[in-house]
This record gives sequence, C-alpha cells and structure tokens, in this order.
Amino acid sequence: MRGRLALLVAAVAVLVMVAFLVPLAVLVRTVAADRATVRATADAQGLVPVVGTAGPDTVRLTVEQLAADSGREVSVFLPDGTMLGARVPRTPAVALAARGQSLTVESAAGREVVIAVQGRPDGTAVIRTVVPRAELTAGVTRAWLVLALLGGLLVLVGLAVADRLARGLVRPMADLGAVSHRLANAELDARVDPAGPAELREVAGALNHLAERIQVLLREEREQVADLSHRLRTPLTVLRLEAESLRDPDDAARLTTAVDGLERAVTGVIRQARWRSAAAEGGHCDAAAVVGERVAFWSVLAEDTGRSVTLDLAPGPLPVPVAGDELAAAVDALLGNVFAHTPDGTPFTVRLASDAGQVALTVADAGPGLPVGPVRRGASRAGSTGLGLDIADRAAQAGGGRLELDSGPDGGAAVTLRLGPARP
Repeated sequence: MRGRLALLVAAVAVLVMVAFLVPLAVLVRTVAADRATVRATADAQGLVPVVGTAGPDTVRLTVEQLAADSGREVSVFLPDGTMLGARVPRTPAVALAARGQSLTVESAAGREVVIAVQGRPDGTAVIRTVVPRAELTAGVTRAWLVLALLGGLLVLVGLAVADRLARGLVRPMADLGAVSHRLANAELDARVDPAGPAELREVAGALNHLAERIQVLLREEREQVADLSHRLRTPLTVLRLEAESLRDPDDAARLTTAVDGLERAVTGVIRQARWRSAAAEGGHCDAAAVVGERVAFWSVLAEDTGRSVTLDLAPGPLPVPVAGDELAAAVDALLGNVFAHTPDGTPFTVRLASDAGQVALTVADAGPGLPVGPVRRGASRAGSTGLGLDIADRAAQAGGGRLELDSGPDGGAAVTLRLGPARP
C-alpha cells in the first residue's frame, strides 16, 4: 500500500507538472523570440531617418556599422534598385514592403523583418534584417532546464510527503495485522495501540475489545471445567470410603490406589483448567517413563478383565516435546478405548520405539477394529464421548507429529501416536 500510494502521488505530480510546465516552456520560447524580434525591429527603425534623407554612401556606412554592432545581416533596397549592406536576393517580403507595408515573416534563416521607408523623392525604400534562429531561442534551453529541475524537485518533495503520510497510515495497519497474528497464536495478552486515522483507531479498539472478551470467555470456560471436575471429588470420597471398608486388605489397597490415581487425575484437570496459559502449553518429558508408568497402571485392570498385555518399550530416555501430563492423558485415552470398545479377554500390545527421528507409540488390539469413516471430535458410534482419539491427536500435533489409524496384525485397531524430537 505504501508503494502504491507513492506511485499514485508521483503520477499525479507528474501530470500536474506536465500540464503546468509544458505551456510555460512554450511561453518562454515565445517570449524569447518576441524579445529578439523587438530588438531587431528597433535597430531597423533606427535606420529609417538615415535611409529617408541621406545619400547612398552615408546609408551604406550606417548599415555596415549596425550590422557589425548587432551581428545580424542588414540590407537596404533603394527605389532605383540599388542594394546596400548584405547582398541577399530580393524576397517576396521585400517586394511587398516596397509597396509601403512593413511586416515580419518567418523564413528558413530565422525571422525576417522588413520596414518600408517612405518620403524619399525617388520612391519607397525598404530596410531588411533577419533575426537568426540562435538569437530567437537564446536562453530558452537554460530556462527549460531550470523548469525541468524545478518540476523534478517538486515531484521529489511530493513523494517525500506522500511517503510520510503513507507510513503513518500503513504502520497502524501493520500493527493490527501483527496483533491479530499474535492472538491467533494464543497470545491473548497482545494489544494494539490505537493510531492513524479515526477508522483505524476504531478497528484497533474493536480488536482490543475482542481480545479482552476472548480472555473473559476462556476464563469462564476454564472455571466451569474446574467446577465440573471438582464435582467428581464427592463421588471419589464415597468410593474411597467404600474401598477402605472392604474386608479383604488386598482389594482395599488396590481400590484405594486406583482412587488415589483418579483423584490425582481430577486434581490435574482442575489445575490445568484454571492456570493454563500460553507459556505453560510447551514442555517436554521422557516418553519411555510416562508410557511405562501408564501401562503399569492399566495392567492391573487388564489382569482383572483377563486381557494379556504385550509391552515393547524401547530403553529410555526418549525425550519428546510434549508435557508429561498431556502425554499421559493421550496414553490413557488410547488404552481406555481398548478397554471400552473391545470385549473382556481381548489382548493388546503397546509398543514404543524411535522411528526416523520421531518417537512412535502404537497401541494395537485384537478387537473388532475401528469403524469405517473419519473420526470427529465429540462424535462416537460406540456410545462414548468421542474425545479419546481427539485428545491423542491434539497431543501429537502439540509434539510436532500426527496420529495414524490403521488395522493391527490381529485384525483389530492399531493407533500410532508419532511425536517429534524434543526441542532444546
């Protein structure tokens, strides 16, 4: 926009300069030619008294002196046909002046000035002089150069002023664009300083208001998530009391441990919902340690439901650019889908390995497999919430990877979570 505004101003300035300077240049040339003609006419008029009264010798001397002083050719045609001064042919203008009419005509040599001198006893004499082209255009080239320099200077000044005005207009627009990109990158504390024309200041105020409104809505949503999560504490407390009241100490310890893990998960959800920020979204962890810990947790339930677990865990550490709680949530979602969508006794395999610079986590089972069709957040054809695969997919994207859905070697589902290498 800045360049286009400068180009527009330059075009307008050039058109104005051309419209102004071209007629002025023509006028300068006309004035110079008329001035030279007037001087030549005045010099020729000075010969009229001499030509009208003096003899041929006196006229010859006067004509030769005028020609030497002015640098122009001067000729006098007497009524008897005698030519004094410069020897030139008798032109039509001279023949017309011999009839008593003075005039100025254009010729190939320049501008021809002829003056009829009447009052001589033998008839009408004619004084002829020629203003050369060089004298007609004397000083015109220098004047044109001055005008051209002045026009160029005015165009440059106009460009400088236009660039300053355009910069004052473009800078607020660039700031608006930069702040909008920061907001798109979840930097919700980004604000723009209103500047520029009134319209841009109004847009800046609207963008700031939008950012504040987004912050308020997100804060309210997180508080609602925290409140909903906090409601789980009451049934968890009841479940803990029930577990502690079991007569079998082993069962009581096992259920209490499970309740403790669930309570820690609920506490983590509350903290993440209330204090999540753009700065806290990054992080890294050891994928081997997280996957091993979560598989150990689910192995207890797998034993109760008669499932065999095959764990192929590469030796750690395997750093990945995902926070530990997010990776743990993704692993829980994938393993939870196995328990929720396959019958009891269905075996499954968890494999974690380094693959082409990435860390690949694959969960495969021998169940009925995934339904045909795309997987959408919140949509499930198995009666669940439809969020499990989406949680894993978002963890993969946060880690610079992707989520792959395929069929396992036993005909069931195989879900692979690929994560990029950990950032320093």
